[in-house]
Amino acid sequence: MTAPRGAVLYTPELLGLAVALADFPLSGDLPMRGEARSRVCGSRVELALARAPDDTIARIGARVTACAMGQAAAALFLRAATGRGAGEIGETLDTLEQWLGGAGEAPDWPGIAVLAPARDHPARHAAILLPWKAAMSALSNPVSAD
Repeated sequence: MTAPRGAVLYTPELLGLAVALADFPLSGDLPMRGEARSRVCGSRVELALARAPDDTIARIGARVTACAMGQAAAALFLRAATGRGAGEIGETLDTLEQWLGGAGEAPDWPGIAVLAPARDHPARHAAILLPWKAAMSALSNPVSAD
């Protein structure tokens, strides 16, 4: 389902999510790192994380240089990433790409509905996907032995 015609893209709820990024600082003690950039808009998300013994995310931090839509997507991702593994994040990324492209239902991710108005704005899709892509990059990188 696409957003209703004339839906407001930058709602107060979406804009308010950027404040939540302060709760997830990029910390030097998080060993796994990943980054994703959008060639479309120049947005960038750097993530660092630590895994729990069950290979899910135990702790996470980020540095986000993005538009309000990218910041909101990053905040939504960061709020719900702890306790999730690479499989679930990869599945969510696939579902999110399909949903943004107009196919299928929204992914099962808390708060994702706030991004629905962006479905009608393909130039915003790349920024929305960045946190999930950066997480997949971090989860696929071996921990360095510094």
